[in-house]
Amino acid sequence: MTRRVLLIDDHTLFREGLQELLKRHGIDTVGAVGDGETGIELARDLLPDVILLDMRMPAMNGLEVLRRLRQAGLKMPIVMLTTSTEEQDLVECLRNGAQGYLLKEMEPGDLVDALEEILQGKTVVAPDLAQLLVRVVQGKSSSANEPSPFDELTPREGEILALLAEGQSNKVIARNLGISDGTVKLHVKAILRKLGVHSRVEAAVLAVQQGLRGGGQPDSGEASGER
Repeated sequence: MTRRVLLIDDHTLFREGLQELLKRHGIDTVGAVGDGETGIELARDLLPDVILLDMRMPAMNGLEVLRRLRQAGLKMPIVMLTTSTEEQDLVECLRNGAQGYLLKEMEPGDLVDALEEILQGKTVVAPDLAQLLVRVVQGKSSSANEPSPFDELTPREGEILALLAEGQSNKVIARNLGISDGTVKLHVKAILRKLGVHSRVEAAVLAVQQGLRGGGQPDSGEASGER
């Protein structure tokens, strides 16, 4: 049976080469695009058997595309095909519904074999990352003792982040905390920078995972001192 694959990767030469590789193994590429928004639209329209998704892309990275696809209710296997061997990337992708995490440096035959396993319902991680995944599962994460980016947030930023996670807009947060919209915007920018994310949605997801909750009230005497 012919497999139908959608490629989402911003490197044109890699997309073209991969399409040819898949074709030689009887796998049909129904779409190949270089940005996340277009990829999401095609996924909805074409409903491929599997999506191969790059991790590092401009405008919208692979993790955000993955989240958007799952939020849209798409159930097909989504496989991250990336150069990233970062523990956080691997863990976050699997947590957000990726059914595979493969490396671009894999041998072509190994890549095709992994795709077949994934299409059979298995979750496949590149062999080079197997030990890393074992450490994570066993609670021996290499990042366990590293400082958390959340440690860099001020108390006020932590409070605003928790309210973001509850879905509150800047105006509502400003009203609840007794500060101006402009002040909230400045705090949000600082939060995104410190957490290393590009959108309020990504920040909110991280906050939920950390279990942050908003009190909805300003700290004593702090509101009048905001600048």
